[in-house]
This record gives sequence, C-alpha cells and structure tokens, in this order.
Amino acid sequence: MADAALPVLMYHGLHVGPRSRGVFDAVYSVDPLDFARQLDWLVQHGYRTRLLRDLDLAGPDARCIVITFDDGDVSNREIALPLLLARGMAAEFFVTAAFVGQPGRLTPEDVRALAEAGMGVQSHGLTHAFLADLGNAELEFELRESKRRLEALTRRPVRALALPGGRGATRERAAALRYGYRNVLNSVPGCNRAGVYGRCLQRIAVTRGMDLKQFARLVQWRGLLPRARQLRYHALAWMKRALGNRRYEVMRKRALER
Repeated sequence: MADAALPVLMYHGLHVGPRSRGVFDAVYSVDPLDFARQLDWLVQHGYRTRLLRDLDLAGPDARCIVITFDDGDVSNREIALPLLLARGMAAEFFVTAAFVGQPGRLTPEDVRALAEAGMGVQSHGLTHAFLADLGNAELEFELRESKRRLEALTRRPVRALALPGGRGATRERAAALRYGYRNVLNSVPGCNRAGVYGRCLQRIAVTRGMDLKQFARLVQWRGLLPRARQLRYHALAWMKRALGNRRYEVMRKRALER
C-alpha cells in the first residue's frame, strides 16, 4: 500500500543505568526491560519489522515498522540483538564507523555479527560530525569513508545514512544519494506517509522513561503527544540555529550533568 504509514523508531543504547556497559545518555539510553516491553507491544498489536532494503522493493504496508539504532553502542549486540531475534524481528543499526572498537562501542566482530544475524548495518557518518557544518570535501569524505569501512567489515552494501545529530537538509541528502546511499534518515519527529521516498525519512525518538501508553501514541501517531514532540523539535531546532551546533551541544551537556 503506497499510502500506508511508516513509523521509524529511533533508539540509541540500552542501559539499566550510568554504570551499565556502553555509553550512557540520560535522555536516549532506554532501559532494556522497557525495550523488551515495547517489542512485545508491537508484536501484540500486529506490527511487523522491515528493513529498508525490503521497503525499496515493495514499499510499506499496513502495520509495517522500521526499528533503528544510532551510534553503535555495545548494547546493540549484547542486548538488542537477542531480544529482536527472540521475537523474529529485525532492525537497522546505524554505526558511526570511527567509533568501532572504541570503549563502550561495537567491535568489528560485533558489527559482523549483526549483519550475519540478518540485521541491517548502515552509516551514521565516519566521526559523528554534524554534516551540515562541513565543507563539501569533508562531507564527501565522511559519506564515502564510513560507507567503505562498514562494507569492508560486513561484506554487504551500505545503502542508508542516518544524519548524525539529525543535522542536515537538501545538500546532505543530495550528496548521500550521489555517493551511493538510497535512504537518508533524519531526526524530525513524524510518521512517514505517501511520497516519502526521495525525501528524508522522519523518525520517532524513543527516550528513557517512556511508558507504554506514550510509546503507543507515538507509534500510532495519535493524540497530543506527537504534536508536543514536533513543537519541542522545532523549538530546539531554532535554538541550534541561533547558537550554532557546537555551542548548543556544550549547553546540552552541561544541563544533563546538573
């Protein structure tokens, strides 16, 4: 069905708390028990996970959903992978290529294990630089080198890019398409509808402490919560433009450390 909704969920790491293995984030680190409950809710309500390559061929149908993970936290393999496999589900893992092998991140063996298990391994840039801040030569290097490294690890094509920090627009999307990517995902909250192909895919951020009622409202994109998410996103986007990405990130880090 060409007009079917396509919710794309955005996760990062799965951590019980700051001392868990991996790179904890006070906003984006979801408790593993909450993640398991969210997967079970999707199964109980008839949702079927799809990889982006499958949608390129057939497009979304009713109750189709894409699960994504950004950055390449070690919990992606150690926690997310077995929970997904136990339910016959799949996800796209957007890995920051230069993070591979760093403390708290996926190892080369982990990246290969995700691909061999039937998961998608895609690009989240080379260094997690905000692509919108880069010159054309730096942008090209980030896109090409991240793709090359991940394809060398997995022996599979990398066809999708998730914009680091959600920063990017027409120039970054056009560059990604030129360098061999077929899908570009951003962090704009929304539930994709007809005509999404050729544009950036919107995503629904799943955050720490989200209860199942909130999760359901966002997946179904109903009620006031989705509107609140959009308003918050646009307010923060205005702040990022006013301050610049670097100053905004410094302020965010300080606020989370309080």
